[in-house]
Amino acid sequence: MQYKKATIGLAMLSGLTALSAIAEPMQYNIDADHTSVVASWEHFGFSHPTATFDDASGVITFDDENPQASSISVTLPVATVDSYVEKLTEEFLGKDYFNTDAYPDATFKSTKVVATGDNSFEVHGDLTIKGTTKQVMFEATLNKQGEHPMTKKQAIGFDAHTTIMRSDFGVDKYVPNVSDEVMLRITTEAQAK
Repeated sequence: MQYKKATIGLAMLSGLTALSAIAEPMQYNIDADHTSVVASWEHFGFSHPTATFDDASGVITFDDENPQASSISVTLPVATVDSYVEKLTEEFLGKDYFNTDAYPDATFKSTKVVATGDNSFEVHGDLTIKGTTKQVMFEATLNKQGEHPMTKKQAIGFDAHTTIMRSDFGVDKYVPNVSDEVMLRITTEAQAK
């Protein structure tokens, strides 16, 4: 009888341990090869050009049961910018724009995550561009979470967007003819550590 009790006790304990493991927040490394950062703006009212940034790195911590315990930290090398116009891309690297010699990276560190639906979130945090930090809020959508079919690791994917005023970060050349407002759109995959 005692053997049965011990067996039942161990089974319950292992079940609780498994449940607590599931409830733990999971950390994921951002996959630079499957992460895109796109900026778009208005050009004299005629068009909405875009520029892309590559090689994002960072960590997403996601808690299914308690989304407000989730967080994200991202670093983006600004010198990877590509506006698809060679002259403009060169300008973006210089002092009138991002001054990448002095400020090589842009960063985002979340301060609060709020669930707004089953798979939608507000991600509040500190965005630093050109040495200036401002609070911004990204609207994020959880695309998928589960085992990645290629790596067999746990993976997660999000889309997110926000609009910033570039003049807030000292990047104000040609405002207002070229819009102060810049939309940032991000899609990312990240894999468990």
